[in-house]
Amino acid sequence: MIWWWWIIPAVVGALGLLLLLSSLGQLFRGKVASGGLGTIGGGGLMAAAAIAALLGMNVQTYARMTYERPVATLQLKQLGPQYFEATVTQPARVEGAPDRTELYLLNGDDWRIEAQVLKWKPWANVMGLDSQYRLDRLSGRYQDIEQELHSTRSVHALSGGDSATVLPGNITVPWKLSVWDMARRYRRHIDAVDTLYGGATYMPMADGAKYEVWITQSGLVARPVNVVARDASAGGWSQVN
Repeated sequence: MIWWWWIIPAVVGALGLLLLLSSLGQLFRGKVASGGLGTIGGGGLMAAAAIAALLGMNVQTYARMTYERPVATLQLKQLGPQYFEATVTQPARVEGAPDRTELYLLNGDDWRIEAQVLKWKPWANVMGLDSQYRLDRLSGRYQDIEQELHSTRSVHALSGGDSATVLPGNITVPWKLSVWDMARRYRRHIDAVDTLYGGATYMPMADGAKYEVWITQSGLVARPVNVVARDASAGGWSQVN
């Protein structure tokens, strides 16, 4: 959280309140000039602190609601017609640990990653809780429905994601009872949980294309990284390769 957005207005507001109270005391003692100026100054500081606090709240809310973190990077190499090798790299979840890289073979026109997602309510996001995910599957996807029904399919199990309890401030606690288990078991009693659902994102495959997958506060999102990937996704999915 951006704590200084709250600390500075609180300090300024406290100083303004002290000045205001002191100035009111001077007014009661008949010191009109100094008391009046102090009252104006104290009121002004408190007003400035209130404005700064509202601005800080808006900034923090925007930062929390738009926060996202990397899930995986996919590098594609074409081996044949509608046949690709996907190199999937997941960033290390523990500081100092190496990234995790695995190879998968995919048939089709698009790659698709699926995950289980735990989405919090907006007020919980603002308080510091981030959406949690567990990767589930990587598969190939045909743009043509007939091919999807009758051509060679490819699907691979994926693992990785959030396995520990993550508290506000990105504090990780490797409790045996994870936030997932708590959310499933006590969902009716935990108002902070918005939903637990299966989410997916997919993009076109092309030789040399590179994509990044991110988890946002709403779910998975994929973005092209290089020119090949941008060119492949720029035209949408109006044409089968």
